[in-house]
Formats: sequence, structure tokens, C-alpha cells
Amino acid sequence: MAHRPFHHGNLRAVLLDHAETVLRERGLEALSLRELAREAGVSHGAPRAHFIDRKALVDALAVRGFTRLTAQVGAATGSGDRVSDLRTGGAAYLDFAARDAALLDLMWAAKTDDPPPEVQEAATGLFTLLKQLLGEEGDAGAGPPRLGLVLMATMQGTADLVTSRRLPLEQAHAVLDEAITLYVAGATEVSRMRTTARRAR
Repeated sequence: MAHRPFHHGNLRAVLLDHAETVLRERGLEALSLRELAREAGVSHGAPRAHFIDRKALVDALAVRGFTRLTAQVGAATGSGDRVSDLRTGGAAYLDFAARDAALLDLMWAAKTDDPPPEVQEAATGLFTLLKQLLGEEGDAGAGPPRLGLVLMATMQGTADLVTSRRLPLEQAHAVLDEAITLYVAGATEVSRMRTTARRAR
């Protein structure tokens, strides 16, 4: 592994870069502060200035992952068309799962394992963006929250199949695309029923 030059101010970033590589190539069990120090060419105690223990390192990776995923989904959306943004945002999520399977697994594990505020905040940023893609209840083209929850669960479940290599990415895209089609149809029907009910009053 090539060493990235660093100075006092960017050792933390260098360690996280190395940690991501280890996670991707050898898995979570291979992560070690001592080994990361060796690969970065610093004393074995140097990483503790940034990560008090291994859990702090894992939490920092989770924050980095949530932040990156939120940015990638955000960059893929914003067209102003809700359905189009659901499709491109969902595709970006699945692409992240395919590229960084181990990181995505780590992110959700960190989120459920007594997460510190910074992990919770980073995860909330992603949840907020996904809710924005669905739209608030009552918005044109948006379905009720329960219907949106079903779609989000489908997206996460499909991503899990991708990370575990039980579903090829191309097929996963097709599954999610069909789920979005069903969501839109359901949302349209709910909107029609609401309109009918209002007119009947």
C-alpha cells in the first residue's frame, strides 16, 4: 500500500484512507490501530491522538460513509421531478452499495450500536435527504408515510442483497425501479381517493 504524505494536520485523514482500504480488501476484523500506524509510517501510539480506540475509528468511518453517501445521492438528484429523483437517487444508493459494500455494512452496524452524536447526525442527514425525495405527506405526487417507508425498506433490502453478492447490481436496479413504479402508482391512487373524498363532503 502506497503511503500518502502527511503532516501533523492530516494524519487523521490518512489513517481513515488506510482504514477504508483495509476494510474494502480484508474486512472489518482486519482493522487495527497499530497496523494502521505501521502502514502510515508513524508510531503505534500516534493514531490515539485522533481515535481513542478501535470503536472510535469505526464510528469515524461510519460518519465518513454516511456523509459520502448523502453527497452522492444529493448529487444524483435535484432535477425538480420527484419520480426522476427517486430513480436516480435510488440508483446512486445501490451504486454505493456495490462499490463500498463493507463500508455500508459498517455504517448501519455503527448506527445501531450505541452510536455517538456524530454518527447519529451523519445518518440523520441521509434520512432527511431520503424523506425529501419522497416528499411530505400532502405534497403533489407524494404518498402517505407508510407507503414511503415500504419503498425505503425495499431500497435498503435490495442494497443488502447487493452487498452480500446475492443480487447482481443490474438486477438490483431493475428491482428498485419496479418498486418505485409501484410506489408512484400507489401514491397516485391515494391522491385520487383524497380528491374524491374532498369532493364528496
